[in-house]
Amino acid sequence: MRIAYLHYHLKTGGVTTVIRQQVEAVKGDCETLVFAGSLPESDFPAQVISVDGLGYDSESDRPSRPEIVAETILEALYRQWPEGCDLLHVHNPILAKNRNLLKILHHLQKAGVRLLCQVHDFAEDGRPQAYFKEPYPTDCHWAVINSRDFRLLRKAGLTPEGLHWIPNTVRALPASEESGVEGKRVLYPVRAIRRKNLGEALLLSIFFDPPAVLSITRPPNSAADMDSYRDWKDFAGSHGLSVEFEAGVWRDFERLVSESRFLLTASITEGFGFTFLEPWTAGKLLWGRKLADICLDFEKDGVRLDHLYTRLAVPVSWIEENGVQHRWAECFRRACTQFQRPASAGEAQRAWESISADGTVDFGLLDESAQKEVIRRVLQAQNLRHALIEINPFLEHPGRIEDKDARIADNRRIVLSRYSQPVYRKRLLDAYRQVTDRKVRHEVDKTALLAFFLQPETFSLLKWCPYDR
Repeated sequence: MRIAYLHYHLKTGGVTTVIRQQVEAVKGDCETLVFAGSLPESDFPAQVISVDGLGYDSESDRPSRPEIVAETILEALYRQWPEGCDLLHVHNPILAKNRNLLKILHHLQKAGVRLLCQVHDFAEDGRPQAYFKEPYPTDCHWAVINSRDFRLLRKAGLTPEGLHWIPNTVRALPASEESGVEGKRVLYPVRAIRRKNLGEALLLSIFFDPPAVLSITRPPNSAADMDSYRDWKDFAGSHGLSVEFEAGVWRDFERLVSESRFLLTASITEGFGFTFLEPWTAGKLLWGRKLADICLDFEKDGVRLDHLYTRLAVPVSWIEENGVQHRWAECFRRACTQFQRPASAGEAQRAWESISADGTVDFGLLDESAQKEVIRRVLQAQNLRHALIEINPFLEHPGRIEDKDARIADNRRIVLSRYSQPVYRKRLLDAYRQVTDRKVRHEVDKTALLAFFLQPETFSLLKWCPYDR
């Protein structure tokens, strides 16, 4: 088969890694070609064609006409393969980082190009600035990376014949020869965007026993996340927290993993959830927040994650004077307006009362201002530290579980087996054959998508509200 791939860019990051892994997985079975708005930053395992007009709008001096961009892609395709490609595998087409992309894809479809649209992230999931007002591509095949998104898109109108679940492959980290049990570092291997919930990681670090340095590997790329990140750095320094920022910039990542007592996660949102799988391949324990809807797939495969917590409760009384309830309600109403979703009278108030009915609220729903207030209280009063442990018993011994060695060994074996490249290759090739064999007629109901993500009961200010000092 002749497979072409398309993405906004090939900069270092999650989607670029997936495209690279897909090209490598089908090598020997398929001829490949990649279209992007710019050339890759390093060697790439396929020929890459840079096309003006495919990149982010924010990085372009002038808009390109969609029909011209589509014609440029078609000319390159037929130059490479006189009979054209069997399909064009498009990554993250429903994020409006390029406002012309849907029009470009429509022109390609009219020219007879079969599309496989793979979703890694939804604009409806707290990204109003990347939301397309127009309908998403119709009568094409779609791919998702977890069963939650599969169920969601089925409910949103896609047929099972045109929807493919392709979990990512996991590249094993080098198995550590050091136990790290007495290590003085706990590693949070993350690019520190707001959704990674840095405040919670800092709060957890107060409870490390024995004390350890929290090492956070990478700074954010986007300006939208940078102010929050800098303020967390200042906050950690001024309050004497043992935190090492940007550890992965100047230190070898594999060495950081090897030296760590355990790896941490505090994220409130993930697409696939590599963080729940990769640590085990290095022989390391993962500890922290579990995202139940993402982890369901892994647990069905046998990966044990029941030692992770799903909620970190803090007393509402600790943050009442902070005004967080008002900010939360205002942000919810603003999000409804941005996505043109009607908000009923009193809906935000009723939702807040629901999520704080027991007198506590999940730390992951709070913004940075309220999170800092909680951390200050814990640092200033030993009795409040004990009070938080009483509400959340898992805080007493972070990173400790009784069957640690056995769990690491079992989880490592399952991850290496179920998420290997041979398994990935088969899933990918099966999907490609179905795309070429089956014509489908269906479309995505965007209202149904939004109804799933924009729910007040799971509404986090870190995800939905712009950062405000």
